[in-house]
Amino acid sequence: MRIARFLGWREFVVAFFVMAFAASLPNLFVGVTAALHKMSQLSFGDIAGNNLVALTVAVALAVFFAKGKEISAESRMIQTTAIFTIVAAILPLFLILDGSLSRIDGGLLIGFFFFYIFWLFSKQERFTKVYEGERALITAELKKFPKVLGKVILGIILLLLAAQGIVMAAQVFAQELCISIILIGVLITGLGSALPEIYFAVAAAKRGETWMILGDLMGAVVVPATFVLGIVALICPIEISDFSPLFIARIFLIVSALFFFFSVRTDRKITQKEAFFLLAIYIAFLLVEILVK
Repeated sequence: MRIARFLGWREFVVAFFVMAFAASLPNLFVGVTAALHKMSQLSFGDIAGNNLVALTVAVALAVFFAKGKEISAESRMIQTTAIFTIVAAILPLFLILDGSLSRIDGGLLIGFFFFYIFWLFSKQERFTKVYEGERALITAELKKFPKVLGKVILGIILLLLAAQGIVMAAQVFAQELCISIILIGVLITGLGSALPEIYFAVAAAKRGETWMILGDLMGAVVVPATFVLGIVALICPIEISDFSPLFIARIFLIVSALFFFFSVRTDRKITQKEAFFLLAIYIAFLLVEILVK
């Protein structure tokens, strides 16, 4: 909120970039570490799982904790971003149908991400907002910036170390439990990397900042599925010879993305009934995965 006031940007835009980028750092570090270890399939599973959780569990919990038990999506910008979100969630699934997410595919994903940024900032009314009487207060608080920056750097170092541990642990899990590395990404690391979005969505819902909820959750899908996955593919193309471990997750991700899209477009809000259905999609996904395995 302070950054939004200082920059004169809409809360949605700040949440999309600041929070979504921060929450995508685990995806990025896990993905780059996995790519350097020639295990880039883990990143694909991680991001698929992250997107599935963000579009179902995180949205549902945000609605449950919201004051009006619904999240408004009246803005035309949010409506258009919903289209970008569903395309970003599904695009990698189609690009990898040939068994490979090549460097060219990675470039296309990154290009799609920058195309959205260009669209968002091409008209000033999409991202600017006037805040009354806030500039002086925020300018004073930003004098604490060096201390805050130090905390950010320390957090990034810890994330880098954690990424190394996650990749090594995923490899051990896959070998010991005879589960594919991509399924480990969908079920375990994807859920873990989505925890920041869940926490932020619930906290923003309690404060009534519904614009920030949708900005965070849409960004949490768009940034990893395009920018992060594109970088991973550029480092090490993702090869998947056996799609069976990903088959169930792919179906449920498409279903959740479509239902989220129609929830946002229908009556321009996400209701409690729709939230229960989104949560049911994720529970059904877990049950099907357990029964099949």
